Amino acid sequence: MVIIKRFLDFFISLVSIIILSPLMVLVAILVKLTSKGPVLFRQRRVGKNNKEFWILKYRSMRTDTPNVATHLLNDPNKFITPIGRFLRKTSLDELPQLINILKGEMAIVGPRPALFNQEDLNEARTKLGVHKVLPGLTGWAQINGRDELSTEEKVKFDKEYLDNQSLLFDIKIVFLTVIKVLKNEGVVEGSNPNQNPTK
Repeated sequence: MVIIKRFLDFFISLVSIIILSPLMVLVAILVKLTSKGPVLFRQRRVGKNNKEFWILKYRSMRTDTPNVATHLLNDPNKFITPIGRFLRKTSLDELPQLINILKGEMAIVGPRPALFNQEDLNEARTKLGVHKVLPGLTGWAQINGRDELSTEEKVKFDKEYLDNQSLLFDIKIVFLTVIKVLKNEGVVEGSNPNQNPTK
């Protein structure tokens, strides 16, 4: 299962980068033209076995934004770039994570990687063994609430994924993720302290 999944992750991410390269270039140009700073945003995240890595995203917030989870900002909206809201709602800002998947730091499906300073989330995942799974571009928690989930709810869904891993389950999650993105469900740009969205 692990070997097959890694092969599929590598193959699908490579093909996706090739096919989506015109779109990725276009997004990069729009990010550069609409705000000052680098095209890509790098952030420390916690990966498999609690090993930290640098996740890649298209930058959707200003360069002076504090490097914390979005819900910790007093007014997240004032930091979002002109194109940032669109990128976040459509999840286009996540496309550079295909590179993280190629490098073996992430999988297509798995628990979303937490920030290094989200101690409550990381501790809860470690206690239940979720930290042994590669973090994913999308996951079971993502399609069951995404930004609307509390830490406890998120970990509960992560544990369900851990206990029920299979290729068919991954396919189901990818399919439901596409539907969620098209419906624009579960994305919150607010400051609810029970949420753990990240930049």
